[in-house]
Amino acid sequence: MTEDEAVDEELLTIGAFAARARLSAKALRLYDRLGLLVPARVDEASGYRYYRAEQVERARTVALLRQLDMPLARVAEVVGAPDGAAAADRLAAYWADVETRVAGQRALAEYLRGRLSGRSSGMSEKFVVETVDVPERVVIAETRHVLADELPVWIGSALGRLETAARECGGVTAPPFVVYHAEVSPESDGPAEACVPVGDEAAARAWLAREGRTRATSVRVEPAQRLAFTRITKAQVAHPQILAAFEAVEEWIARAGLEQAGPCREVYFADWEAAGAGDPVCDVAFPMR
Repeated sequence: MTEDEAVDEELLTIGAFAARARLSAKALRLYDRLGLLVPARVDEASGYRYYRAEQVERARTVALLRQLDMPLARVAEVVGAPDGAAAADRLAAYWADVETRVAGQRALAEYLRGRLSGRSSGMSEKFVVETVDVPERVVIAETRHVLADELPVWIGSALGRLETAARECGGVTAPPFVVYHAEVSPESDGPAEACVPVGDEAAARAWLAREGRTRATSVRVEPAQRLAFTRITKAQVAHPQILAAFEAVEEWIARAGLEQAGPCREVYFADWEAAGAGDPVCDVAFPMR
């Protein structure tokens, strides 16, 4: 018996392995391409895949994780963990994200039921709308087309970059804010604009010249304006509460006989990481005239 024949006796063909792992050969080929379950051997001449019996447990784990609708990238994180405890922690983190998303979807469904049935959900009535006069100010900004699920990460990173740059531009002079120039949703990508007010216009334009307009950065002077706004907590930043907050401000402007004078915005005045769920963190606002 040759060495190759001895090795082959220890391996399972893709068909035999698929039967033992209760998976299709098609699924195994996909997992191979993605690096989730690499065959122990691939015959160079025929391209046939061979697996070791001890790979069955990993194959079944991958299949079970996929039954949780876990994205393949997260599956790779779990099965690639250094030990079982780390894998369990990564699964727990994923499931916490799922439960948060489902809770938000449940609230959104109830909100939409109210709208579709012609009755008020009562959400917008809970928000108190006020006005504030904002003086003219210089802002440095970063604009991006971004979908809803990408938005939280982009806002944090963009404002972080701009606040760092503000040190060269006379410092931050007012709370940072995000302007929505078009709808941001799972299907619509804005654009959105992250903005940080700064103290020195000349220094800001010099920074922009050095930046070379990377990441769609810009500098502009915002005119003095009056904002109608409502203050929301960290928990209310989630959907559908934030939608109801925007609607409350829009309805207030209409009832007052006024007009919107620009795109909506979120003004972040608190330390997001330090804030608790019930702490005010953000003003939802519209310029008006």
